[in-house]
Amino acid sequence: MPRPRAVAALVTAALLCALTSACAAGSGPAAGARPAVSLAASDYLGGAPVHVAQERGLWSAEGIDVAVTSRPTGRDALNAVLGGQAQLGVVGDLPAVTAVLGGRELRIVADLSRFSDWRLLTRTDRRITDFAALRGRKIGVPQGTNVEYALSRMLATAHLTTADVTVVNLAPNQVTSALARGDVDAGVTFPSFYDAARTTLGDRYAELPFTGYTARTLLVAAPKATDETTTAVLRALLKAQREITADPPAARKAVLAQSKGTLQAGYADAFQPRYDYGATLTPELLAQLEQAAAWSKAAQGLPGSVDRAALLRHLHVEPLAAVDPAAVTVR
Repeated sequence: MPRPRAVAALVTAALLCALTSACAAGSGPAAGARPAVSLAASDYLGGAPVHVAQERGLWSAEGIDVAVTSRPTGRDALNAVLGGQAQLGVVGDLPAVTAVLGGRELRIVADLSRFSDWRLLTRTDRRITDFAALRGRKIGVPQGTNVEYALSRMLATAHLTTADVTVVNLAPNQVTSALARGDVDAGVTFPSFYDAARTTLGDRYAELPFTGYTARTLLVAAPKATDETTTAVLRALLKAQREITADPPAARKAVLAQSKGTLQAGYADAFQPRYDYGATLTPELLAQLEQAAAWSKAAQGLPGSVDRAALLRHLHVEPLAAVDPAAVTVR
């Protein structure tokens, strides 16, 4: 007959075994669970493939669950990646370059889209009829974004720099009201605010078109993002790109639905066709990153190298090459 102490030991051992098994079963993802991916985006049309993929449920076909959060600008999406709140981000080329120069660990996975239809917004009573007339003026711009770099390229056409003007840092949606109040003489903001400026200023509205800068919308990855999930995200985005090409009106509806009222139908109808969509990694992208890095280093005094080889190390080609080898032409 077993001793009471021995029986107690056996019961304790059995309970521990049961608890251990239960804990093991409850820890980690359940068998067959989809990998979870966090993606920080913004409502701007450069990231339309993300919105189409989200609206059409294209992630699940690739075996992943993607949580997309919308940020006010690509700069904010980048900060989410750098701060660990997102594994992937949809950002502009300038914020990505400044992060690289600042020594941050960042991988550029794809160039998702390109856009070059910029406007300098101003008022008729300011009599700014060319970019040379900006000397000595106050210009509102959301600093740290592609828009600030677009302004620098506008100034360069007149052999001016930001030292020749007064740059006023404004949120993208503040440029119009600053112009209306007369706080600034001109402004550069995202295209989604062009119509608001025209409506608010009425007969006083004036603009200078500018196509001398091609803004690129990039997909970037944090160091902890795996190639497996990044590749799956890219597969879904390439499907979304094909849907944008095959049925542009339906794609615009998907983007508007995902924007939840932030974007207006008239803006999407007018400007989405002006974007060149297609995930690539090209020598042209690398050359533009070099130019933006040189400007950022001179304008902001950032410490990193603008050497081509140094920038090339931040282009992570493997996920896109696995999905579409012909889209990767940079080496």
